[in-house]
Amino acid sequence: MNSPGPQSPRLSVALCTYNGAAFIGEQLASIAAQSVPASEVVICDDGSTDSTVAAVEAFIATYSGPTVFRIAHTDRAGGVRANFARAIEACTGELIALSDQDDVWREDRLAVATAFLASRPDVLAVNADARIVDASGHPTGDTLLGSLYVSTGEREAIHGGRGLQVLIRRNVVTGATLLFRRELLAAALPLGEHWVHDEWLAAVAAGLGRLDLLEDQLIDYRVHGANAIGVARPTLGNRLRQLRVQRGDRYERFAARSLELFDRLDTIGAPDDVLLLVRAKREFELRRAAYPAGRGRRIFPVLRNAARGGYATLSSQGRVDIVRDLIQPA
Repeated sequence: MNSPGPQSPRLSVALCTYNGAAFIGEQLASIAAQSVPASEVVICDDGSTDSTVAAVEAFIATYSGPTVFRIAHTDRAGGVRANFARAIEACTGELIALSDQDDVWREDRLAVATAFLASRPDVLAVNADARIVDASGHPTGDTLLGSLYVSTGEREAIHGGRGLQVLIRRNVVTGATLLFRRELLAAALPLGEHWVHDEWLAAVAAGLGRLDLLEDQLIDYRVHGANAIGVARPTLGNRLRQLRVQRGDRYERFAARSLELFDRLDTIGAPDDVLLLVRAKREFELRRAAYPAGRGRRIFPVLRNAARGGYATLSSQGRVDIVRDLIQPA
C-alpha cells in the first residue's frame, strides 16, 4: 500500500450509515484497502436500530492501517441530508469523499479521483460512474450513468464547465461517487433545505463552472430493496406511472429549490448567465404550478410555456413533460 507523499492533501471520507449491518463490513474493508489511503473516515450513524454501530466498532477495534476510522455521531440526525451534513462538517481534510454504507469501492477509487483533482485545480468537485450490483454484489450489467441515461451531450456539457445546464433539468450526480475540495464548503454550507446533499453540492460547484465527471466505474453501487436513495431508470413504464401520480405541490417545490439555489449562487458571486438560468428555471416552475386543475383548461397555458422553450431546456424529460402536464391529475 502506498502512503500519500508529504505534499499530498489530507483526505477525509464522510461515511453515513443507517441500519446497514448487512453491508457495512464490505464497505469499510474496501475503504481500508485503497491504494492511496484516506487520512480519516468520519462515520455518522443516523440512530440505527440494528447492529450497524457494533459492526463499525468491531472493525475499528481490529484495523491497524494508516487511516483513522472514527465514529462522530450515533444519535438520530433526521434523514440522509442531515446525517451527511454533520458528517461533512466533522471532516478535517482538504479533500472530502462521500460514502454510502452499501457500496464497495474499487481499490483505486481515491487514487484516480485525487489524481484528477491534482491535475485540474480549476475543478471543485468531481463525480464518477459506477458499476451497478445487486444485493449480493453481483454485477447487473448496468452502469450508474447508463441507468440514468446520461447522454453524450450531457457528459460533454459537464466536461465543458456547463454542468448546471444539465443539473437544472435533472440530477445526474450520485454522492457515493463524489469527491470535492474543502473550498466548496465555504459556498455550499449550510446545505440547501430543499435539496438532497449530493445534488446541492454538485449544483453549487456547477454554478461556479467547477464540476467535472470521471467516466471510470470507480465503485460498485449496490441496488437493493432498502436503499435510502436509489436509482430508478427513466423507462417508459416509469414515465407512464408518473402520468397517474397527482401533481400536488411538485412545481411549487421545484420553484422553492430554484429560489434557494439562486440566492446562494448570487451570494457567492456566480456569473450573471448562471443566475439568469436559475431564475428562468424558477419562473418556468411557477408557471407550471399555476396550471388550472382542469385538464381542458391547461392546454393553452402548457402550450404557451412550451412555446417559450422552457420544456426543452428546463424540464427533466422535455416533450414527455408536456404530455405529463396536460394529462396528470392535479
